[in-house]
Amino acid sequence: MPKPVNVRVTTIDAELEFAIQPNTTGKQLFDQVVKTIGLREIWFFGLQYTDSKGYQTWLKLNKKVLSQDVKKESPLQFKFRAKFYPEDVADELIQDITVRLFYLQVKNAILSDEIYCPPEASVLLASYAVQAKYGDFQKDVHTSGFLTSDRLLPERVMQQHKLTREEWEERITNWYMEHKGMLREDAMMEYLKIAQDLEMYGVNYFDIKNKKGTELWLGVDALGLNIYEKEDRLTPKIGFPWSEIRNISFNERKFVIKPIDTKAPNFVFFAPRLRINKRILTLCMGNHELYMRRRKPDTIEVQQMKAQNREEKLAKQQEREKLQREIAARERAERIQAEYEDRLKALQSDMEKRQKDLIEAQDQIRRLEDQLRETQAAKDDLENSQRELQDMMKRLEESKNLEAEERARLEDEIRTKQHEVSSIYEQNQLKSLKEDLAHTRNDAGETTMDRIHKENVKQGRDKYKTLREVRKGNTKRRVDQFENM
Repeated sequence: MPKPVNVRVTTIDAELEFAIQPNTTGKQLFDQVVKTIGLREIWFFGLQYTDSKGYQTWLKLNKKVLSQDVKKESPLQFKFRAKFYPEDVADELIQDITVRLFYLQVKNAILSDEIYCPPEASVLLASYAVQAKYGDFQKDVHTSGFLTSDRLLPERVMQQHKLTREEWEERITNWYMEHKGMLREDAMMEYLKIAQDLEMYGVNYFDIKNKKGTELWLGVDALGLNIYEKEDRLTPKIGFPWSEIRNISFNERKFVIKPIDTKAPNFVFFAPRLRINKRILTLCMGNHELYMRRRKPDTIEVQQMKAQNREEKLAKQQEREKLQREIAARERAERIQAEYEDRLKALQSDMEKRQKDLIEAQDQIRRLEDQLRETQAAKDDLENSQRELQDMMKRLEESKNLEAEERARLEDEIRTKQHEVSSIYEQNQLKSLKEDLAHTRNDAGETTMDRIHKENVKQGRDKYKTLREVRKGNTKRRVDQFENM
């Protein structure tokens, strides 16, 4: 029995390992991958590999895996990626997993500058990426520095502005707070809806030359073919929508596109290698097929998927509303509880103050009572002394006839007693008196793409106006224009 071959398939966020037979076809491997991850919108995706020459190539589904020029290593390495892009993500992407795969792939392309994105759009996209990862903003959880480990902006954007990481985080968080209540899947969809308006979104670029030998870019996307000058991949100069193309073929490095308008000449260009022409043809055929498919009624399978998706979204929305009601009820209960606790603390504090005041009043009463007793005792002493003095005065009066020595002795005693009375009175007197998403910009870091984008904005051009402009006139005029570039 033939020995199985180990295969590793890397999706945008996971790694899968399979053992395949030598006669396993690309479709069998592809079907195994989509079944494993639960994907049904398979027409957008493909398996990518590095060939023996080091070029990225798409696995042919109708041929055996091992008969193709896959780099020999163990295990064999493949990437599961979006190969074709929808015209309108909101209208075409159905499953949540499809949205997630596109979101992660497009986000990586923007952060690595494979898709040019201006700074202001980068911040807005970053805020949706944060909503998709963290859910609703929570002030007590998402404190300053919570985005430190997240890669949210292209390095080019950060180098072009004199802002610290904390200042970037503040600008992103300001937008992030605006998305409260948005489901994570909806945040991913909003990200894609903004990204699909970027000029380089969904475009596969190829080096080509016209008959004159001018080096140009060929862009293949969901809407057709576009020609770009070598130094400007943002602004197409000539466009050929799929609706105007009748036939596509190549012979060696020469590629021929025949327009529906039989009076117009063929559109001819040259690729540097035969394998590139094969890749261009594959992408043209796939994009043209999807272009035609979109303009027909949905298949039964797609109708079923859309119905199921609506049911799932409704169930999620109801579950979310229920959760939000429960959260609101809990917050209300917690708020009432906190109010009760505050009132209780206030009452306890008031009672403690009253108790303290009562104790102080009782102490004051005791002190006054003690003082009153001392005053009464002093009064009694004073009255006794006055009585003794009166008695002495009386005896003195009666003893006028006593001898002089006896009189002098009595007078001394009277003076002493008077002094004592006066001293007691003075003592009693003394005792009774006791404390806040363009000047930060560093023009030295401006790239060619930035200058082109700035000029396009200044001229009022966007992706869709440019496409309409480059498709004006008949096909013959555009072919002539291409030949004269």
